Amino acid sequence: MPKIKTNRAAAKRFRRTGGGKLRRNKAYASHIMTSKSTKRKRNLRQAAIVDSTETKRIRRLLPNG
Repeated sequence: MPKIKTNRAAAKRFRRTGGGKLRRNKAYASHIMTSKSTKRKRNLRQAAIVDSTETKRIRRLLPNG
């Protein structure tokens, strides 16, 4: 049986935590930052945990991660 390939796009976007959950970076933090408040930009720097409804779908893309 062939090896299962990791989806490379997903591998660059998600990381496993110590407890097995998935971490992701927040969206809307790449450009047009002048119109966003300092508080909002500071909050966008923090990583977030992937929602439980999406976890199963993303784990399928990262079989070895």
